[in-house]
Amino acid sequence: MADLRGLRVCIVLTLCLLQSNNSWVFAILDPIDFLALQSIRKALGDLPGSNFFAAWDFTSDPCNFAGVYCDSNKVIALNLGDPRAGSPGLTGRIDPAIGKLSALAEFSVVPGRIFGALPHSISQLKSLRFLAISRNFISGGIPPSLGELRSLRTLDLSYNQFDGTIPRPIGTLPELSNLILCHNRLSGSVPPFLSRTLTRLDLKHNVLTGSLPPASLPPSLQYLSLSWNRLGGPVDGLLTRLNQLNYLDLSMNQFTGKIPGRIFTFPISSLQLQRNLFFGPVQPVDQVTIPTVDLSYNRLSGRISPMLSTVQNLYLNNNRFTGQVPGSFVDRLLAASIQILYLQHNYLTGMPINPTADIPLSSSLCLQYNCMVPPVEAPCPLKAGKQKTRPTTQCNEWKG
Repeated sequence: MADLRGLRVCIVLTLCLLQSNNSWVFAILDPIDFLALQSIRKALGDLPGSNFFAAWDFTSDPCNFAGVYCDSNKVIALNLGDPRAGSPGLTGRIDPAIGKLSALAEFSVVPGRIFGALPHSISQLKSLRFLAISRNFISGGIPPSLGELRSLRTLDLSYNQFDGTIPRPIGTLPELSNLILCHNRLSGSVPPFLSRTLTRLDLKHNVLTGSLPPASLPPSLQYLSLSWNRLGGPVDGLLTRLNQLNYLDLSMNQFTGKIPGRIFTFPISSLQLQRNLFFGPVQPVDQVTIPTVDLSYNRLSGRISPMLSTVQNLYLNNNRFTGQVPGSFVDRLLAASIQILYLQHNYLTGMPINPTADIPLSSSLCLQYNCMVPPVEAPCPLKAGKQKTRPTTQCNEWKG
C-alpha cells in the first residue's frame, strides 16, 4: 500500500499546468522517471560551496530542475552539477536507477568527488548518445555492457580511477566519434576500433601495453594521444593510414621502427614522438609545415634533413644524428623563423654559422654535447648538462 500511495503521490505532484492555445492541459512526467530522479538525488549531494540541488524540490515539476531536460513526459538529458568553471561539484555515488531513464540521450556530471563504480545499468539507456563523467573518483572496471549503447557518440571517463582493460565491445560501437579515457589506471592492450566516424581517441596516462596493428585504428581519426603508456612495436604501417590527423602524441612509450616520411605531410599542428625507441633516418618527402615536431630521446640516425628547417619548434636532441647541420637551418634561425632548435646530445660535426652571429632573442638554439665545439654561444636547457662537446672516443667509436 505504501508503494502505491507513493506512486499516486508522485503522479499528482508531477502534474503541471501548461498553457497551449489559451487552454490549460495537464503534462505528467513518467512515474518511473520521477522515482529514478529521486533515487539519483538521494545518492548525491553538493560539495561545500555548491548549491546545485537547492532547486530540486520534488513537490514541483522535475522537468524544471537544474540540469534536467524533458521531452513530453520523459527525461532526455541529465547534466548534474554546476557547469561553471571553478564550481565545487558533487559528491556521492551514481545510483543504478540512472538506467530507468529509458529516453535519456545525454548524461554528464561535472568534476567533483563522485566515487564508487559506474553502474552497469547505464547499458540499458539504448538512446544514449553522450556520456561524460570526467575528473571524479569513479573506480572499478569500465562495464563491457557499454558496448550495447549502439547510439553512443561520445564517451568521456577521463581523470578517474578506472582500472582493468578497455572492453573490446566499446571498439565495436558504430557511431562512436569521441573516446576519452585518459588519466586512469587502465591496462592491457588497445582494442581494435571499427567505427568509421571515430575522430578523437585519447588514452594517455594509463598503463596500456602491447602493439598497434596497422588496421587497429580507423583512418577517420583526427586526434590521437597515447602518451605515457607502455605500448611498443612498430607503428609505421598504422600511421601511414591516418592521413587526417591534426594532432598526434605517442610520446613516453616504447614504440620502435622507422618514422614514416609521409607522416610529415599530414595536417598536424603538433607531432609528439619523443621518448620512444624509434630508429633510422628521418626523411620527410617535402618541406615540413608542422609548427611543432618533437623527436627527442629516440635512436634516430643519419643526417638531419633540410626539409625540417621550416619547423618552428624542432626537438631532435638525444638521438644519433651525424654530419653537418644544413645551412637552411641557419638562415631561418637568424631570420627568427625558428623559435626552438634543440640539437644537443647527438653526433653532429658542424654548423655553418658565423661565430659572431646574433641569435634573435625570440629563438633558442642548443648544440651542446656533439662531435664539435659549439660555433656560437647559446644558452641551453639545464637538462643538456654542462659538457660542451662529446668525448672524442665516443665520436670515433660512432664513426667506426
